[in-house]
Amino acid sequence: MTIAQFEAAFPDEQACAKYLVARRWPSGVTCPRCGNVEVFPVGTMAFKWQCYACTKEGYRFSHIAGTIFENTNKPLREWFRVVHLMLTSKKGISALQVQRVMGFGSYGTAHSMCHKIRAALVEPETKLGGIVEVDETWVGGKDANRHWDKKHHGKTGGAGSGKSPVIGAVSRKGNVIARALARVTKDAAEHFVREMVSTEVSLLATDENQVYDGLTEYPRQTVEHQAKRYVVGAVHTNTIEGFWSIFKRGIMGSFHKVSTKYMPLYVAEFQFRYNHRRNADIFSAAIEGV
Repeated sequence: MTIAQFEAAFPDEQACAKYLVARRWPSGVTCPRCGNVEVFPVGTMAFKWQCYACTKEGYRFSHIAGTIFENTNKPLREWFRVVHLMLTSKKGISALQVQRVMGFGSYGTAHSMCHKIRAALVEPETKLGGIVEVDETWVGGKDANRHWDKKHHGKTGGAGSGKSPVIGAVSRKGNVIARALARVTKDAAEHFVREMVSTEVSLLATDENQVYDGLTEYPRQTVEHQAKRYVVGAVHTNTIEGFWSIFKRGIMGSFHKVSTKYMPLYVAEFQFRYNHRRNADIFSAAIEGV
């Protein structure tokens, strides 16, 4: 959606409410607590319903009940604007920039909204198939740019570098699944691959990292980056490295610094945008997950 299309689709709060209801309950409104389909609209209040299956007195809920929009003082239209800003920025948009664009009086408001939206972008993960590439990367600033008392002796990656490890798997011409790790260990790498990648894949391509050596049930082949052999026929990790490139440029260019605590949320945001890169209605997909 362009800005003009956004303005035309959501001219006011009522249009936003109607859109949310249609995306949340495409088959009809149901109770967000118990899933009861027999709910009754409250005649005197728009976008409010009553469910008598939860309690005898009845549970009254609105279109934003159970969503990230609940219990906030920001209009739905402003939430939609922030979602639109985040989805149309290939490398992401910082909370500070959101604050400036939206005219929020508080940085904390923009920061909180962005993190809630990122949490809503976490998608159910299904096992990858076909040709799958697996790789890990380290996210963080260059050692040369650190203050003298925060340097890590020139280490560019790995344990002791001060960077955060992220592991990922991507199906060629398909989806990516990435996850922030506390440490890159053999157990963590194997658990990730077994959870996210089907054993029926035609090829599992990795680099020569020994953390993947125990995955003997997979048709694994490796490329030797240290020997400067990056492609051997169909065996390469260029696709997942392309995702890492987008992710790192976004982190360093838009956000500059991301704490280990919030790294999983940023991973979810970039993963969502990548997996919906061919989806012309990515905004709708995001709203369905709120």
